[in-house]
Amino acid sequence: GTGSMKTWCLCQICTCGRHHCPHGTTRIYENSGESCATTEYLEKYPSYGSVLPPQSLKPKEEFRAYRGKMEGITTFKSDYRPYEIDKQPRHAPEGYKPKQGVIDLGTTYKRDFNSYKVQPVVIIRPLERQQVKKGKLDTVPTYKDDYRAWDIQKSELYKPQQTYYPPTVRFGNSTTFQDDYVPREIKPRQSCKPSPAVERSTIPFSCNTSHRLDYVPHRPEFNLARPKDSYKPPDQPLEDLTTHRCDFQGLVGETAKICRPAHTRVAQDAPFEGSTEFRDSFQAWALPAPQVQKALEYVPPAGTMQLQSTSHLDYVPHQATRVLPIRPASRRRNHNFPFQGKSTTKQDFPAWESCRQGLIKQGPQIPSPSGKFDGLSTFRSHYVPHELIATESCKPADAPLKRPLPFDDITTYSLEYMPKKLETCPASYPSPPGYLFETTNSQGHKFFRKIAPAVKAF
Repeated sequence: GTGSMKTWCLCQICTCGRHHCPHGTTRIYENSGESCATTEYLEKYPSYGSVLPPQSLKPKEEFRAYRGKMEGITTFKSDYRPYEIDKQPRHAPEGYKPKQGVIDLGTTYKRDFNSYKVQPVVIIRPLERQQVKKGKLDTVPTYKDDYRAWDIQKSELYKPQQTYYPPTVRFGNSTTFQDDYVPREIKPRQSCKPSPAVERSTIPFSCNTSHRLDYVPHRPEFNLARPKDSYKPPDQPLEDLTTHRCDFQGLVGETAKICRPAHTRVAQDAPFEGSTEFRDSFQAWALPAPQVQKALEYVPPAGTMQLQSTSHLDYVPHQATRVLPIRPASRRRNHNFPFQGKSTTKQDFPAWESCRQGLIKQGPQIPSPSGKFDGLSTFRSHYVPHELIATESCKPADAPLKRPLPFDDITTYSLEYMPKKLETCPASYPSPPGYLFETTNSQGHKFFRKIAPAVKAF
């Protein structure tokens, strides 16, 4: 409705955006006052008594031969009727008729770009120098003049003619290899491998090296330590005046007032007085006691049960014999003599007796050192300890900068901030002020009606 009859939902009354109506997926608000033990399924689908299964309407597989003559007429032959097809007239294209008048062939290119008379460019060629002929030209080149052909006669061969005469003596089959290399008995070579035993020499070890023989020891030169210069503070004072201190000088003003709202402390022992959205939406309902539904007694169906199926009725058992597998006859021969497990490999390659060779471990060739180790290194021999001098700290003292003027703490926030009164959302109350509860929708929306303010009589 409009005007005073308009209804407001709780979602529209809320100003903070945190209060919403409970949107339920089921319509639980339609029959909230009545309790119904039946369900929708029991109302639409009532229970029936014992019903026998339907009989099979499958026809029996019996072949019935038709003795009459078959007619060769089909539905296509009886329904189809041929029609006379007339040839469609062909459309003859019209001849080309040129349009009368003169075509305007003028373009913007011809209008804007006028043609100029262009003469052909004369080809610039160099002047031909006429050679003056003063005498007869000798056309004989230097090659022909210098290299003239000689009359070369073919030289005769000086190789004597050798006629081949076949040998009359029979060829001997002995070669130089057979004459020079007489087969001899092969003897195994003597091994040149050194014996693994270490032979220690009786001569004492000379520990002289090229470094020990050629090196001449020199006394190290000690560099005198340079004394460090002591710190001398400057005579003139430090100029610590910056552009910020020069340009931005403090202005005299009043101290800023604190704009923070007053903090009201809530006692922890006081009980919570008020309502929440959970208390308003989910109220305790009086649930009736559950009714126990009595189970119906089982009544067996009357009559006998038909256990015969179409497969049992139509199937006829036949007596069949098992087909024997067709296998080829075995060609095994019964041999009474034992198997001779001999082969050429076993006869040619007999097993040899072999013993595993032990590990050849060599002893230490360098003897272990004897005597006490002198643990003096070059760093310890050359290092000269010096006395440490602590450096003085140049850090300035942490003295606060004291100024006679007070600190200017006025900000734009403190000048422009206006404290506002905290308003309570009307939807947080169990019954919003100025509204009267009207109905609850099937989806869970709460609708309120606005109460018109009472007009005072003068």
